[in-house]
Amino acid sequence: MKTPEPRKGMPSPKLTRAEFTERYLSRFADPAFAPMSAELDKIAGIAWEAYRDHRKAPVTRKAGPGYADPNYDLAVDWINARAMVDEAKARFESGDGPLKVLLINGSSRSEHTCPGEMSKSYRLVQMAERVLSKAGIETTILDLSRLSSEFGRDIHPCKACFSTAAALCHWPCSCYPNYSLGQVHDWMNDIYPMWVEAHGVFIVTPVNWYQVSSPMKLMMDRLVCADGGNPDPSLTQGKDAKLAKAEELKGWDYPRHLQGRIFSVVVHGDVEGAENVRRSVSDWLKFMKFTPAGPDAEIDRYIGYWEPYATSHDSLDKDTDMQAEVRIAAEQLARAIKARRGGELVPTYEGLESPRQK
Repeated sequence: MKTPEPRKGMPSPKLTRAEFTERYLSRFADPAFAPMSAELDKIAGIAWEAYRDHRKAPVTRKAGPGYADPNYDLAVDWINARAMVDEAKARFESGDGPLKVLLINGSSRSEHTCPGEMSKSYRLVQMAERVLSKAGIETTILDLSRLSSEFGRDIHPCKACFSTAAALCHWPCSCYPNYSLGQVHDWMNDIYPMWVEAHGVFIVTPVNWYQVSSPMKLMMDRLVCADGGNPDPSLTQGKDAKLAKAEELKGWDYPRHLQGRIFSVVVHGDVEGAENVRRSVSDWLKFMKFTPAGPDAEIDRYIGYWEPYATSHDSLDKDTDMQAEVRIAAEQLARAIKARRGGELVPTYEGLESPRQK
């Protein structure tokens, strides 16, 4: 099959130097920076050159043995991220290491910034964490509210490389950091190993406008590389779209980097959408070959249904049934990952390859 040319035709986002400089310096609006204006102008000039010259990854190293092109210049940031993923994979595959669960708080709300109050999602995560710890499971809490409350904590949007060609989407993601565009502080290089080393995942998310929360969606989209992503950027010479198309058309083996994990999901809303959101999260995980922990491990509920938001925490205090359901979902997850390690829970998809790949 002839490799198609990548389609072009969208307007350029390129900034003029004046536009770039104005935007770059806008982060220093605090009058306290005024005495340093000359120095900031010099820094802005260097930043402009990096932007103009597309210096996405200014620090690189030869890929070396084991890559399709050992002489390809890999970003050191990506090399370090890959090493963290490989180390996490070794921990996951170790038969004698501790069983681990990644607990995810999907809410962006916390008392440490504008909302002035902790989220109900975080409280539910804490309930699950206590059950898992009591069961002897090692836990890590990924608190996505940090995106809205912590300096320099970002998850940049997925650029949808997979939609151009599967091989163009690298595992772990190589799109960030992009220093020339100022797309730095990307949290995903820390988050990928959390997912890789976990035997189970426990997700709690609120409903935001019939969808998961903004932080949850950012993370979900950026995990596309974990399901079919290319572990060798040198194979596509970085982001060469046509070369990536050619690689996919040769026959892509679609490596599933996270398959085999087990999950529980808790979705809570206040007026509408909880069931649909729970289905979307569960379906996403199942597509990546995750297994539900049990019949009570996928929950969608309403807390303070059509009641004032001001009293929603009080509503959760009173809803002891939901609290019990969250604890049951956590207990089922603990039992399931123990059964998986003991050989009592066998993935039913092993040896059965789908005739369709994404």
